[in-house]
Amino acid sequence: MIELNTILLAFLAVYVTHEVFVLWVEHLNRQNLRTGGGSVPPELIGFVDEHRYGKIISYTLDNSRFGIVNQLVSATVLLILLLSGILPYLDRVLCRTFDSRIVSGTLFLIIPAFLAFLVELPFDYYHTFVLENKYGFTTSSVKTWVSDQVKGGLISFFLLSLLVVTVLRVIKASPHHWWFWAFLIVSVIQLVLTALYPVLIAPLFNKFEPLDDQILAKKVRSLMERTGFTVRGIFQMDEGRRSRHTNAYFTGLGKSKRIVLFDTLLASHPHDEILAVLAHEIGHYKEKHILKQILLFEVSMLAGFYVAYLLIDWKELYTTFGFSGVEPYVGLLLIGIFWGKAGFFLKPIYMAISRRFERSADFFAARLLGSGKSLATALKRMAADNLSNLNPHPLYVWFNYSHPPLLERIRTLEKYGS
Repeated sequence: MIELNTILLAFLAVYVTHEVFVLWVEHLNRQNLRTGGGSVPPELIGFVDEHRYGKIISYTLDNSRFGIVNQLVSATVLLILLLSGILPYLDRVLCRTFDSRIVSGTLFLIIPAFLAFLVELPFDYYHTFVLENKYGFTTSSVKTWVSDQVKGGLISFFLLSLLVVTVLRVIKASPHHWWFWAFLIVSVIQLVLTALYPVLIAPLFNKFEPLDDQILAKKVRSLMERTGFTVRGIFQMDEGRRSRHTNAYFTGLGKSKRIVLFDTLLASHPHDEILAVLAHEIGHYKEKHILKQILLFEVSMLAGFYVAYLLIDWKELYTTFGFSGVEPYVGLLLIGIFWGKAGFFLKPIYMAISRRFERSADFFAARLLGSGKSLATALKRMAADNLSNLNPHPLYVWFNYSHPPLLERIRTLEKYGS
């Protein structure tokens, strides 16, 4: 039986505040787009005409409406799970069925995650085959989409099971210091996965090949020699099988590190722009942004495990949500849900750090190339191709933008070396 007490009221206050705040920020962003999006910004003239600008506004608003519905449905389903008594019932059934608390605890955490996956499936399908298709982005077949969902679901199931079993075993073996040992073990797993992702996981979804364009490949080698950058390879990825969106990214650790360029990017940008994008990605490595992000994540994870350790034996936490006894796996779920809502308000810190890294990588590319114009031009073309929002609200940027707003980046880059 759910108990109406201070803990529950505090939880609901945080939960509702989070949802209302997210929707309010989304509303501000939509209003800012409508009121501040009267004409094409001067920086984008030549890349975005009035028709395409209207399409950008329409695409952004459609995505916003979709996101609001998705957010409300997901939040409602999760709240029903928490307040209906379903989770305590599930725990009782699993404990009667399995003698091992490790097995029942693992299933207790995996089943809600699977339900969340099922709830998300129709939204993902709609986004891919209705919304994205409406604006000419989708190139994926239903077969490819189903394959992606199955492979992604199985990988997530395996990794979640591995992490849950690991943490529960550590809690059982070291009740008073589990938070530290769990942090160390999960950190090692996370680092191994980061190193293995480019060579083991990513190829399950996409095909990665050396650059087809030999002239571009020669220019890339020259650029890498100038920076003293050593990497396993510069790869092109077959993003065109699924979408017409363009992008590039840096991934991996140690010998597995690599730079990946979408084939859609290669098809739509001239060499100087591709080299500028590549220089930006090299900048992330040279400025040690990947290492700094990992360290930040590790510190956050250590703090999270310690807070969980402090709260996990708090009996009132369990009885509030209808559980009869203290079980670590139940505590991890309840604390994780609460932190997912309360921790949202720390996002501006992480986003600000990420934006700072992106500015640093932009400056690195501009210094390396002697000018920021090629990267600025690449960003303009990517914005036009991807229908990027050109007028985000500042508060929306604080909470959701890992990169500086497009116009800010373009203006800064065009000033460099001019």
